[in-house]
Amino acid sequence: MNQNLLFRRIPKVDLLLGREEIQSLIPLYGRCRVTEAVQEETDKLREELRAEIEKAEKRESLRKGESGRAEPSEAEKEAEAALERSLSERIEKLPERIRIFLEELFRPGLRRVINGSGTILHTNLGRAPIERRIAERLADLVSSYSNLEYRLSEGRRGERYSHFEKLLCRLSGAEAAMAVNNNAAAVLLILSTLASGGEVITSRGELVEIGGKFRIPDVCAQSGARLVEIGCTNKTHLSDYEEALNENTKAILKVHSSNYALVGFTESVSAASLKPLAERHGLPLIEDLGSGVLLDLGRYGRMHEPTVQEAVRNGVDVVSFSGDKLLGGPQAGIIVGKKCFIDRMKKHPLTRAVRIDKFTVAALELTLLEYLKEEGIEERIPTLRMIAETEEKVSERAERLLSMLLGSCRGAELSTLPCESQVGGGSLPLEELKSRALCIRPLSMSITALEERLRGLPLPIIGRVAEERLLLDLRTISDAELPELAEELKEVIG
Repeated sequence: MNQNLLFRRIPKVDLLLGREEIQSLIPLYGRCRVTEAVQEETDKLREELRAEIEKAEKRESLRKGESGRAEPSEAEKEAEAALERSLSERIEKLPERIRIFLEELFRPGLRRVINGSGTILHTNLGRAPIERRIAERLADLVSSYSNLEYRLSEGRRGERYSHFEKLLCRLSGAEAAMAVNNNAAAVLLILSTLASGGEVITSRGELVEIGGKFRIPDVCAQSGARLVEIGCTNKTHLSDYEEALNENTKAILKVHSSNYALVGFTESVSAASLKPLAERHGLPLIEDLGSGVLLDLGRYGRMHEPTVQEAVRNGVDVVSFSGDKLLGGPQAGIIVGKKCFIDRMKKHPLTRAVRIDKFTVAALELTLLEYLKEEGIEERIPTLRMIAETEEKVSERAERLLSMLLGSCRGAELSTLPCESQVGGGSLPLEELKSRALCIRPLSMSITALEERLRGLPLPIIGRVAEERLLLDLRTISDAELPELAEELKEVIG
């Protein structure tokens, strides 16, 4: 086998760069990146050829050892000819390989997906989606300069929190407000400011772990405060708090179990009951609400979730909650409460490290503005719309999608069936939302292959598998997404 002759057949980089198909890629990706792509793909082809030659040589060596003959057999001649034909085909496909390489290289890793999982606040899929109208206004704000930290009325430096602080105070009833990059950072900042070097009293039944193994005790330790656990997992009494107080106590912390529920023989102490104790000893009462909500979800027939307003009315001095959960806004750790405590946090060195950027400031302000006009807000905040939507409306959308597919998707059995959605994101863990799903039972591929193909689409489709069927829950799929979804499904199972 003439190895040198085979390797010389692979075109040189400059020759490939001169070809019309490659030249057309340069305006799209730049000469430097195209040249790199040509080099990488030709190097890959050489490695592939080298590996195949080594396999052929091993087979030839075994044949010679067994037969004692030196001349190549007919089978070996055919194998060499097949290798030459394969090499010719791959050389012919080099421009296409280079184009695909560049497309993959320049494709953003963060992409829009269709969420058919039925989990509204899906942490892996970005939690709360932002209303398109808000996103369009956001694009206008962040694509140019803004008065992020500039007081237009006075012509001097301002504060980024000023754009939404008054809104938060009006909506929550608190004296002051600020925000950092997420709720874990909010708790860290609160404890670092108010309790570092001292003790923080917390019920054992409230030692929450959130996603990614982030735990309240770990956050507390990082703040420089020492956590004092009181009570039992299922029961904590007011006397437990009283007995734990000493000269080193700097704060009392309540943590709302927004991502789990204790049922049965349980008892806990409310913030309203803890407030007199905290006041008598001059201690700040802190409450981490976790998911956080500004509306009573009971209006939509859902379980009651403690609101931020309730915490403020109960006398809590500092309240923290997430922006991208039940609020339906951007990722943020929102802090509201007494002005004397918020002012101290704004001046803490850690604030600089965990502060929000202009994207979050703008998205948070625009989201909160929607809450000023409370009527019809479930139509303006996608998260609330999905929580509030009735089973009947979801079923109508499911049947509409099914009708768009029937007759065009012969590669699968299609139907709709009842299912249950969940809020997710550590919110309303006991709430199950009656919903409707498109059920896909593939006929010509495995359910695993179908799921992989849907995830590999230009607009990836994420569903859930149950009993060898793929379910696409229509609660988390909007009306606007149906045409795109139908076209992609026809492509895969048509």
